Amino acid sequence: MYRREITVVNATGLHARPASEFVTLAGRYQSRIQLQRAGEETQYNAKSMIMLMTMGLAQGETATLSAEGEDEREAVDALAELVANMQD
Repeated sequence: MYRREITVVNATGLHARPASEFVTLAGRYQSRIQLQRAGEETQYNAKSMIMLMTMGLAQGETATLSAEGEDEREAVDALAELVANMQD
């Protein structure tokens, strides 16, 4: 398993269009990918738009992005980069 902490920088958070971009990219990887809000135990399926919308990460919030599988490192690094560079 590979993990990285991410911080949402997009002004609208990880909602609607940004979440759609995130899920689309996550779906390109074979690994199981999860997001977990800092300070919480619940893990959310990062390949599910509904789960990401339920999570509702806002600007400035941090989360742990993790993946398990053959392309775990590539998946986490690509998704972390996407979140770091998201603009409205």
